[in-house]
Amino acid sequence: MNGGMTSASAARGAPVLVTGFEPFGGDDFNPSWAVAQALEGRCLGGVPVVAQQLPCVFATSGQVLDAAMRRHRPALVIALGLAASRSALSVERVAINLIDARIADNAGVQLTDEPVRAGARNAYFARLPVKAMVAALQADGVPAELSFSAGSFVCNQVFHHLMWRLARRPGVRGGFIHLPPAAEHLPAAFSGRPMPLADQIRGVARAIEVALATVDDARHVGGQVD
Repeated sequence: MNGGMTSASAARGAPVLVTGFEPFGGDDFNPSWAVAQALEGRCLGGVPVVAQQLPCVFATSGQVLDAAMRRHRPALVIALGLAASRSALSVERVAINLIDARIADNAGVQLTDEPVRAGARNAYFARLPVKAMVAALQADGVPAELSFSAGSFVCNQVFHHLMWRLARRPGVRGGFIHLPPAAEHLPAAFSGRPMPLADQIRGVARAIEVALATVDDARHVGGQVD
């Protein structure tokens, strides 16, 4: 599914908004914000990139994202987050309406079995050519995978909130990409295989280019049996 994608040319001149999170869980670095900062000011696929840091806080992350969307009126929104157990760029396909936090957020709040938004859909699909993005990254030598779970912490909350917003904006596309730990800054909870920050920046830039250029997603097999 592509979530009703439309061509980026429908919003010519509108920027790409890339978000990243502040550090959390006791660490002092989050590659998602470093990548977003590195891409800010670039022109990808003929479209300028703007960046916004999001707080790792349940109560305010969606509000900050909303404000950035109002300010920039983007044609495409790519939210980034850190997944310390992963070893590849994980292009997320599904956001679920669930918060079940293993740790507290940066405001000290730990929610259990709560909806992201009461009354909203149980799940939303990303409005991105997710399979085409993964295939392009792999072809370029960047470790990448299609993921069917964005977890149940603030990353998934932001993903679900974003897709809930975009359900009311049919001309705007968006989704979420989880990043592995940066080789230069390993988190305390590190359990995956790190990736140099330069490769993460290159990979996300390529993913954005594919998202801008691709209307209909690839049709090759990308499912899982476990």
